[in-house]
Amino acid sequence: MGVGYIRVLFLLAAGVVGHQIGSGLYGMNSQFGLIGAGLGCAVAAVVITLEKLTARVSLRGLTAAVFGLLLALIIANLISAAIATIEMDGAARTAIKISSTLILAYLGIVFSMRGRDEFNVIIPYVKFQRQDQSDTPVILDTSAIVDGRIADLIQTNFVDGYFVIPRFILKELQQIADSADPLKRARGKRGLDILARLKKNHKFVFKINNEEFEDTIETDQKLLKLARVLDARLMTTDHNLNRIAEFNSVRVLNLNDLSNALKPQVLPGERLEIQPVKEGKERSQAIGYLNDGTMVVVEDGRTLMGQNITVEVTSVFQTLAGRMIFSKPITQ
Repeated sequence: MGVGYIRVLFLLAAGVVGHQIGSGLYGMNSQFGLIGAGLGCAVAAVVITLEKLTARVSLRGLTAAVFGLLLALIIANLISAAIATIEMDGAARTAIKISSTLILAYLGIVFSMRGRDEFNVIIPYVKFQRQDQSDTPVILDTSAIVDGRIADLIQTNFVDGYFVIPRFILKELQQIADSADPLKRARGKRGLDILARLKKNHKFVFKINNEEFEDTIETDQKLLKLARVLDARLMTTDHNLNRIAEFNSVRVLNLNDLSNALKPQVLPGERLEIQPVKEGKERSQAIGYLNDGTMVVVEDGRTLMGQNITVEVTSVFQTLAGRMIFSKPITQ
């Protein structure tokens, strides 16, 4: 049943209730039954209009406002009890009580709405899941989805917990897929294909989060806010987002860091089989790659390009882009 049907039923029910109230007060044969039905429908229409106007208000924001209102009413009740002990005119006491209640209610709602991103134990974020799952969610960003390795990682069972895909990330993927730039369009379509593949995997337990954070424009800032709200880990391949997240005390799962950590260790003096495929920066250098994509710089290897050769590792450097191996050919 859609929301439209519920609104129509509510409107009809309000009319019937209004008719019953009017008839009950002034008699079944009076015209007040019809007047009551009309008033009931009018009140229902006003309620439906208010509901439509608040359609963009998130459930989390509404809960924060209710929480602030309840807290304000409790404080106002305590203040009213204290005022009751002071001797003063009854009208003045009533005015002070009403004024203090209104002021505190306003401040409570406003302050709670402003700080709603800090509420991570309120009703919208109670987590219901199987007992054999971790209660710490993992948020996927655009780079982690487009990268595609997450689909293979799920199969290994190395990552526990359930995954959260923000609605604004899905919108960003769709915008990239619809881009006029062929490269961006291809990346966006790859991300959507990865999501379709993940959805078919029974090991991939996920939820779509509808929070938009309309007061924030940048996607990275939205991700950080959502991670703090849900007390979640953030999975990404974006180095800059990784650094910002660590600065904001958000736990990060960087697929590139995981990939680099799993690459086999190579020590100086070891021998490797390599095929140089392109020229290096220096005049005599050539570049080859291991099966895992690690770059191998071969000194004095430019004349050996295209050949399968044995090299000896001279040094290993760790860079932001990954591990780089320097070597020299072994002469037979």
